[in-house]
Amino acid sequence: MIELVRNRPSLVTALLARVDVDMPAFDEALLGNCDFTDLPKEFRSDSVVVFRRNKESVASVIVEVQRKYDPHKQWSWPVYMATLRAREKCPVTLLVFCETEEAALACAAPIHMGHPEWVLRPSVAALRDVPRITDVAEARANPELAALSAIAYGSLGGDEALDVLRAWVDADKQPLEGQPSYAALVYTLLSGSDAVQMFKELEVAVGIPDAMINPIIREAVEYGEAKGEAKGEAKAVLIILRTRGIPLSHQAEERVLTCTDQATLETWIDRAIKVTSVDELFD
Repeated sequence: MIELVRNRPSLVTALLARVDVDMPAFDEALLGNCDFTDLPKEFRSDSVVVFRRNKESVASVIVEVQRKYDPHKQWSWPVYMATLRAREKCPVTLLVFCETEEAALACAAPIHMGHPEWVLRPSVAALRDVPRITDVAEARANPELAALSAIAYGSLGGDEALDVLRAWVDADKQPLEGQPSYAALVYTLLSGSDAVQMFKELEVAVGIPDAMINPIIREAVEYGEAKGEAKGEAKAVLIILRTRGIPLSHQAEERVLTCTDQATLETWIDRAIKVTSVDELFD
């Protein structure tokens, strides 16, 4: 989420619109300073977007990504907002993006500041609030939103997810000039068995170059290569499978660890990134 916002700051307007928050008219959306060090104690948000019109700040958005609810945020979020408001001399919105419904519900709780009628109500967006991008032209014009849509809906399965992934795949194959590709990011985050099966249906091959952005997979592959021996590559296969949550029987683990054929192990490393079961590894 933060990487996508950094590459296209105006992405936050699409999410804010889904939670009924409108931004004023602006000429440009720029990344702002995430450090709130105006106070003795250091505070830092995940990202800041500043909207300007005629070179004047008209609105700012603090973006926070929460995998789970952190009760300490009720004390730091007001500091972020007050500091940024004083710095930019404009209204400030707090946008909290949550990966789960449970976290979204908790983060949306009002924060009572103590002063009469002064209550901070965070604007919270969850995966369900991400727009479904099923039009290829729209996906090509806004690759960041398309990637976020693919990540949000690709893990749900079903025809709706397939339509979103199909639009993203087709757009990624023919990007507009100068547009970045988020293939590695999407493939890495959608490494579950259901998503991999949908990529197969779309006839998309996910290989090592696309998955190497995942630090655990990269470390496993590099470990095997550095060892330069069958034992190291066998362990790399197991690390990748466990990282992706593929169940491993004792027999399957033994088969991998006892394999001494370098070519077979290299094939297994490539397959481990995209299989949905350990049986497919040995086919």
